[in-house]
Amino acid sequence: MNTKKKKIVSLQRLRGSLKNINKKNKTIVFTNGCFDIIHAGHVRYLNKAKSLGDVLIVGLNSDASVKLIKGDKRPIVPQEERAEVLSGLEAVDYVVLFNEPTPINLINAVLPDILVKGADWASQEIVGADIVRAKGGRVARIKLVKGKSTTNIIKKILELHR
Repeated sequence: MNTKKKKIVSLQRLRGSLKNINKKNKTIVFTNGCFDIIHAGHVRYLNKAKSLGDVLIVGLNSDASVKLIKGDKRPIVPQEERAEVLSGLEAVDYVVLFNEPTPINLINAVLPDILVKGADWASQEIVGADIVRAKGGRVARIKLVKGKSTTNIIKKILELHR
């Protein structure tokens, strides 16, 4: 099995890995998102998230979950491909798909030391922040790269085809 495939895990398999990670006192960082069309802003965000700890776990919205959040025309890229691209990034240690609109169940299972979201999220809106803080962890908000977004990429493509 290649390294990329080893990074894409079920929650059950991740739980087994977490036991070993916790025994080694490594800092677990968790973030989540749709990561529909991965761009430089995503890569910089994930590199910064990884720099905050030892192990970066990315909760990836499933196709069904993305549709709930973004509408029927999204995602552009299917979940298997999004997971593969994420797993190819050096900063990412694990990719776990989730079907719900929010990663609350995944955060409860992982109990990360650091929960990371983009700075566009208000602190009080970050799902799972209360859980992480209650266990002594912290929440970090990372500044996004101006103008870099999947929505902007889609708009630019649509403009080209007018």
